Amino acid sequence: MNIQHIAIIMDGNGRWATRKNRPRTFGHQAGVKTVKSTIETCVKLGVSQLTLFAFSSENWSRPAAEVSRLMDLFMRSLNKETPELLRQGVQQRFIGDLSRFSPKLQAKMAEVSKQQPDNLKMTLNIAVNYGGKWDLTQAAQKIASQVQAGQLTPDEVTESVYGQQLMLADQAPVDLLIRTGGEHRISNFLLWQVAYAEIFFVDDLWPDFTAEVFTRVIDAFHLRERRFGQTSEQVNEQINS
Repeated sequence: MNIQHIAIIMDGNGRWATRKNRPRTFGHQAGVKTVKSTIETCVKLGVSQLTLFAFSSENWSRPAAEVSRLMDLFMRSLNKETPELLRQGVQQRFIGDLSRFSPKLQAKMAEVSKQQPDNLKMTLNIAVNYGGKWDLTQAAQKIASQVQAGQLTPDEVTESVYGQQLMLADQAPVDLLIRTGGEHRISNFLLWQVAYAEIFFVDDLWPDFTAEVFTRVIDAFHLRERRFGQTSEQVNEQINS
């Protein structure tokens, strides 16, 4: 059972730092190392798409100083890591309402998005100022505009038509959703795209999510039976046919 698309809610940076009596930003910096390790593992496994929940639309409510440091870390990481990602065959894309970021950061994301590796192996989707409800709403607004303009009739608004207006419409549905940090919720992430994903909640905080832990999750994923509404007997018949 091949995995095309993995999505990860990277939770636990702040708690990891607090347990070490360090500022929360120390945890975010450690989390960048885990991001690099996770990307390398995905490339080795032949995963086509990796989507990381880097900054939610709700994260703006955090202390202003922490948000400011996160934006600085984001900019530094884009400047530092992009050349190596391109060398690995990874192209970066950004999903979410990017208009809230500073003009400088918006320009950097646009610049990075245009850079393509010579040998594309994986697309890295970075979700920033993203929320699943926002995604569904912006898709509905686009559909409503098309209906109002006479380009669509209400009867023509199918799941497929609607889905084409969502973020990641040109990519495979999420096969595997992982959340670190011990919380058991999806926190408004990819509400449409994870409809049939296998979900794994991991107790390890994000900086402790090593390649070994990731591999164990992958192994557990392969033991699951994905039925998509069918019976086990039907699935087995398809596998054996």
